[in-house]
Amino acid sequence: MNVVWFKRDLRVSDHAPLTSATQSNPTLALYILEPLLWREKDLSARHYAFLQESLLDLQSQLKKLNFRLLIKVGHAEEIFTELHHNLKITAVFSHQETWNDWTYQRDKRVSKLFKALSIPWHEFQHNGVVRKLVSRDGWAKQWHHYMTAPAIAMPERQRSLDINIDSDNLPSPTQLGLSNETCQAPQAGGRHFGLALLDSFFETRGKFYTKEMSSPVTAYESCSRLSTYLAFGSISLREVYQLAQARKVAIYDQMPPGSPWRSSARSFLSRLRWHCHFIQKLEDEPTIELKNLHPAIDGLREGQFNWAHFEAWKEGRTGYPFIDACMRALRATGWINFRMRAMLVSFSSNHLWLHWREPSLHLAQLFLDYEPGIHYSQMQMQSGATGINAIRIYNPIKQSIDQDPEGIFIKTWVPELATLSTAHIHTPWLAQNPPKYYPAPIVDEATARREANERLYSIRRSKNFQSLSSKIVKKHASRKKTFKTSKTKKLHSDAAGKQIELF
Repeated sequence: MNVVWFKRDLRVSDHAPLTSATQSNPTLALYILEPLLWREKDLSARHYAFLQESLLDLQSQLKKLNFRLLIKVGHAEEIFTELHHNLKITAVFSHQETWNDWTYQRDKRVSKLFKALSIPWHEFQHNGVVRKLVSRDGWAKQWHHYMTAPAIAMPERQRSLDINIDSDNLPSPTQLGLSNETCQAPQAGGRHFGLALLDSFFETRGKFYTKEMSSPVTAYESCSRLSTYLAFGSISLREVYQLAQARKVAIYDQMPPGSPWRSSARSFLSRLRWHCHFIQKLEDEPTIELKNLHPAIDGLREGQFNWAHFEAWKEGRTGYPFIDACMRALRATGWINFRMRAMLVSFSSNHLWLHWREPSLHLAQLFLDYEPGIHYSQMQMQSGATGINAIRIYNPIKQSIDQDPEGIFIKTWVPELATLSTAHIHTPWLAQNPPKYYPAPIVDEATARREANERLYSIRRSKNFQSLSSKIVKKHASRKKTFKTSKTKKLHSDAAGKQIELF
């Protein structure tokens, strides 16, 4: 009997392991809920709720093909050992997984077990991430080849399996040690919700995507909001790419030059490649989750950590309205647009001078679309820890004025400031009568930004910095343009000096 091990690929469409397994033997669909994984510091109750909904949806998808999804709770090695004892597993089929360090270590242990039990493990490429990549040269061409290849057809209905093994009951969030925090307005799990979002994005919502993705006032509506469904594998990136490409062709046929739809289609498609580009970094360098990419950054922030500042940042009580509004919105909805994510990280790393590791775990818990490859690459990029990207320290006051000029978003999420005029909504401490229940800024913005700049650039002037950067560029950077720093040294930019926006 073949076993298809579902992980972060909770669908039956474009699912190579499922289709391949059914071509040779009767096939069992398996999902393993691993309590130790859910006790890791990057996961939360909101992720678990979305997973449970997605598993129910997967069960429904599989039932139409006459599959029963077996759900087991425990250690993967023990579960596979027991299943092999009872069912004699012929082979295991799954997608390659590039996720957090815990799953990376688990897969290495499971691989050793399968070899010991003489069970072949067939792992298939997932999305555009290439395992054992030799060089970044030509990666974009490989990505395009994968995305344009025909999606994997769903398998035929299979004959019923006669196995006397019951699924386990899923534990409660409390049993998994997950916090009681609630997400007030999360996205619902399930493939049909993702497909509906994709349709509505290209029908109406995405018309002004390029222009409106940067402001949280408009981004909740104008961004695709597909990232959570891609993170859990409810839909495949190839499905999204091919539908988006078809819509782009139709848009160019039907819309005149200068139409905002044309720009939006191009912008969206380019970000699908960036999605895999960042996950590829984690595939090639798993330690990106745990330590600075550029070793010259080691020791820069590790020696100090202001826990009071960290708590204020987490709670949305920094005294900077736009920062606090974004954090509170994220806590309530599980999502905030990318520019605001970058600003939150930049503020914690630079204005508050916090090492990125603790903030990264907190944000991972909040982001319903948490994708480690994108998440940790961006945490390091925005904190200056990659050594190959432009130092970009966001001024939260300027961002507030640019992205929320009327204070609409601020007043929604920071009701303490609801009565302030537009003149003071971005800088309430300058009002004649500052709001009584809103804190003063915990740091001086200009001073903190200047000091962070000086510290980061002092590292870049250090001996051997550039030679180490060149090695990082060769291994991880996209093959795009270079830019010059103020010291005239060339460093690589993943986005050619522009801010990347993902979905």
